Amino acid sequence: MSELRFGPADVAGVRFTVSPVAETVTSMWALDQPVRHAVHLPWIDQAQATLRRPEVAVRVRPLVELTRPRRWLPDFLTPAAARPDVTLAEQLEQIAATAPEVVVRDLLATTPKRPLNQFGRALLADPVGLLPQLVDAVRTWYEEAIAPDWPRMRALLAADVAHRAGQLADGGAGRLFDQLHPSLRWLGDRVVSDDPFERDFDLGGRGLALNPGIFTDRRVLWNLLEDSPPAGTYPVRAVGTLWEATPTPPGDALARVVGAGRAALLHLLDSPVTTTDLARRTGMSGGNVSQHLAALLAAGLVARFRDGRYVFYRNTEAALVLLRASRGG
Repeated sequence: MSELRFGPADVAGVRFTVSPVAETVTSMWALDQPVRHAVHLPWIDQAQATLRRPEVAVRVRPLVELTRPRRWLPDFLTPAAARPDVTLAEQLEQIAATAPEVVVRDLLATTPKRPLNQFGRALLADPVGLLPQLVDAVRTWYEEAIAPDWPRMRALLAADVAHRAGQLADGGAGRLFDQLHPSLRWLGDRVVSDDPFERDFDLGGRGLALNPGIFTDRRVLWNLLEDSPPAGTYPVRAVGTLWEATPTPPGDALARVVGAGRAALLHLLDSPVTTTDLARRTGMSGGNVSQHLAALLAAGLVARFRDGRYVFYRNTEAALVLLRASRGG
């Protein structure tokens, strides 16, 4: 069991982020335990084929070594995102700038669970020389296995952040943490986490960065050390929808009104989605998706907003009324 102790400044400093580095690093767990992460099998099949390519395997090996199953992650490898729209490049720069003594401290903090393996021991002995190899491994794995699906992942993560931010605004920290995950309880000045880590954190006025995790499946993961920037990763909502390709339902009444293509998009826009992801999930070309979205936008049925470098679309209330009517609701 772990406890995070909050002061007034910490409650005010709760914030939400999306971390491309955290998703890149934790995705390795799905490759090692595909049965446990069966919801990601469409991605796992492609990622395993990618990792079998010799030129990828040799560059990614340091990351593979540090993310073996049932092994704690060193805090420096999953740094708290500095801002909501942080980029992979910014997070990699943050990892690369980790002081050697912090690398050593964070690696040693993982050893109560399991001893360091070969690369971990080598990094412990020579953090200055080997940290660039680890940074390159994370970058390579992101480019090869995560980047093609990042717009889809980012959309799911952004939808979760919007939902959690609403909980925080409507009900305060108590409602947020009581509903964030079944393992958490809010006790007025602290969060109690039912986990095996046995950590005791005093946030000390630094606030807390929270980010949803696609490959974080069973519990909330906290930074191991109180000296690390406070951060936690919790399982994202609706992860089962991530790899779905949802066609227009047979006999859909809405399709007879707005057309099959536009109806298919409206059925997918209950949470923020990018044009690229809509094209993948419907089988349409990117051009066709853009044309349909332009028409739906002009009709007031979808809204468009930007989050960092990505543009997302989502149903408006008018579209939700149409969808409910077409379903007989």
